[in-house]
Amino acid sequence: MDSTADSKRFGTAPVYFTALSTVLGAILFLRFGFAVGTLGFWGVFIIILLGHALTIPTAFAISELATNKRVEGGGEYFIISRSFGLNIGATIGMALYLSQAISVAFYIIAFTEAFEFLFIYLNDSFNIYLPRQVISIPSMLLLGMVIYRKGANTGVKTLYFVVVLLIISLLMFFFGKSNPEATADSVPLAGNIRNMNDFFLIFAIVFPAFTGMTAGVGLSGDLRKPSRSIPIGTIAATFTGMFVYFLVIYKLAISASTEDMVNNQLIMSKIAIGGVFIIPLGLAASTLSSALGSILVAPRTLQALALDTSFPSNRINKWLAKSRSSDNEPVNASLVTIVIALVFVFLGDVNAVAGIISMFFLVTYGSLCLISFLNHFGSSPSYRPSFRSKWYISFAGFILALWVMFKISTPYALGSVLIMSGLYTYIRYYHSDRDGLESLFANALFQINRNLQVYLQRSGSKKKVKEWRPSAICISKDSFTRARAFQLLNWISYRYGFATYLHRIDGYYSKATSQKASEELSRLIELYDTTNNHVFVDTIISPSYTSAIVQAIQVPGISGMENNMVIFEYDKDNPQDLNEIIDNIRLIKAGNFDICLLASSRKEMIYKNGIHVWINSHDIENSSLEIMLSFIISGHNNWKKSAIKVFDICKPDELEKTQQALADLVSSGRLPITSKNIEIIVKEPGMTAKTLINEKSATAALVIKGFHVEGLKHNGDTIMNGYEGIGTILFVNSHTQKEIV
Repeated sequence: MDSTADSKRFGTAPVYFTALSTVLGAILFLRFGFAVGTLGFWGVFIIILLGHALTIPTAFAISELATNKRVEGGGEYFIISRSFGLNIGATIGMALYLSQAISVAFYIIAFTEAFEFLFIYLNDSFNIYLPRQVISIPSMLLLGMVIYRKGANTGVKTLYFVVVLLIISLLMFFFGKSNPEATADSVPLAGNIRNMNDFFLIFAIVFPAFTGMTAGVGLSGDLRKPSRSIPIGTIAATFTGMFVYFLVIYKLAISASTEDMVNNQLIMSKIAIGGVFIIPLGLAASTLSSALGSILVAPRTLQALALDTSFPSNRINKWLAKSRSSDNEPVNASLVTIVIALVFVFLGDVNAVAGIISMFFLVTYGSLCLISFLNHFGSSPSYRPSFRSKWYISFAGFILALWVMFKISTPYALGSVLIMSGLYTYIRYYHSDRDGLESLFANALFQINRNLQVYLQRSGSKKKVKEWRPSAICISKDSFTRARAFQLLNWISYRYGFATYLHRIDGYYSKATSQKASEELSRLIELYDTTNNHVFVDTIISPSYTSAIVQAIQVPGISGMENNMVIFEYDKDNPQDLNEIIDNIRLIKAGNFDICLLASSRKEMIYKNGIHVWINSHDIENSSLEIMLSFIISGHNNWKKSAIKVFDICKPDELEKTQQALADLVSSGRLPITSKNIEIIVKEPGMTAKTLINEKSATAALVIKGFHVEGLKHNGDTIMNGYEGIGTILFVNSHTQKEIV
């Protein structure tokens, strides 16, 4: 679409009058009398308040969003798609477009009611019954031809003319005489209210009157200054419409009997001065202006959808996006809109789809309020609208939209959700490369995370006894060589713990290393981009392993709690990095960290072979951590068909005591370890622990064993060597005893 200054030809007035003419439309003339007759003045008064409790927050939200960024063609669709992402925007935009297009037919069908006197006359005088289509179809064709050939300029000029007729007809109605004899049961100020069990039935009938307040937003692509015209025009039309509604229901209540209001849909014609002519003329003007507003807006929504390649065929997108060079009119989108409207005009009754139309409008209004709320809550510095609503007003509008959807019709609400879910799934299928909600929710999630972390820090500092759970961090430069360390972190964080994986890049921080870190982080995220990934991945640039560790252990974990476990990983079959790890373990021990060394084997890990835990009954600290870690790891889906087996080696005279202690430990801890999976091995002369482990755990998927840092000082890497007969081993050193309770 051409975005030059010449193509932006409208100011605030078209926005205001397009919205106002749609608000003061067919429902006002044809259904407000029935509503007042059924519920009474105060009943309809509450309906108007409820309707505007939804539309006013939406008007504020759309005004706020329009003053934060440049709003281009497509109005509501443009705002939603640039906030929720193109896929969700296209889903809501298509529903919004269909609602707008079918609304054209609805208003044209209502337009034919202005000729009710003609149909009655022909039927009574000549016994000729004519279908409403003899008026509605030619009217639709004429309106479509004018818009298609002449465009929005002519449409707006016609709009001004019909709005003048609308105002005149309403003034004649307000100046009409009351009938005191007919209002004995309709005195507004006497608390007139009745039939409240039908409240939401009447609300559903009247609600389409409230949906017109955003009609002018669809002209956004044709406005010289959308950030000014949209807020002023939309808010002014909303409050003007509400004021006129109150005047109309008051005038009806004091001017007609309940019976007349319920049985005569054109009761206003009996009240207005010259009502026989002026009210049908006003009805014709209101419905024609509403149809004009919808037929101006709908093609622009469709064109904006096509410009964003929302449809699966590039040929269709290109054809729908085409504009007429002379006046920038969306001619092809207008043609499609006219055809859709003609189909529903030919059917003659849109009651069957009226509920779904209302649902789609409510989805749109709720989305706009939600966007405003999330932007407030997210507190992004780039969100600086010149018009500001309040977060609680937007949030109330969103909740109210959901509530009203289900109060009007639960089946229609559920149907709308299902239709839009299916539509989104299809759009997501052929536009899998486009973002969804991430950008909008990111700032809100950052705020929630920040507030939760501050709260946890404050509450945690007051808590004397803290329940232990692992918050692990692992630093590795072998991320693209071996994945076992990442797997371990994922097992730990899947259900019970938290984990951060840092990919180490050697060197000093510079533009080159920063660029490399960014590229390798993207590779890592893509590599581990699965629904089963629960590990936070990042990079760290440091000239040495030691400095990288010192940097990392001083930073809180992703959960907000302090990291309490450091995991090292090396290749068990080629342990060239082990000595460097051992040198840094003593550094880690200075802090309050549990330490794990993962000796990754190239041997296939067969999960069903289970986890073997080798404890020492005299080493309570390490044993408690070993058992807890085996339980935590087994919570991952990979281990769902596996079992935990616990081994302990004791002296002959300590067998019974060791058996009882271990059984009590497992039982009190409610761990998924049965007595048959506990084995106490009596150590015989000449037997070594490594020999037993190689023999008993040769087929185990994972072996967990404790170690002591002090032993590393004297024996070095020999403590980790000598386990050639088994696969991957997790060596564990606990800072404190873990209570298994």
